[in-house]
Amino acid sequence: MELTIKYFGMLAEVTAIHEEQIQIDSCSVAQLLEKLKDQYPKLGQNDFKVAVNQQLVDHTYSINNQVEIALLPPFAGG
Repeated sequence: MELTIKYFGMLAEVTAIHEEQIQIDSCSVAQLLEKLKDQYPKLGQNDFKVAVNQQLVDHTYSINNQVEIALLPPFAGG
């Protein structure tokens, strides 16, 4: 399946990109993050949340369709 991965804030700085498309088999969020951390080792040094199709999910969430994944750094409201 094809995933669109979007990086925001400091995560875009760490990866040096704002968005990419990747091909991957069905997997959990945790498995996807391991693949991304292998590609971008500095991701592992940052805290962030994961959204799938604009909904926050935990690491056990199963990704099994063409979706948009967003990696969101901590942010403060005000």
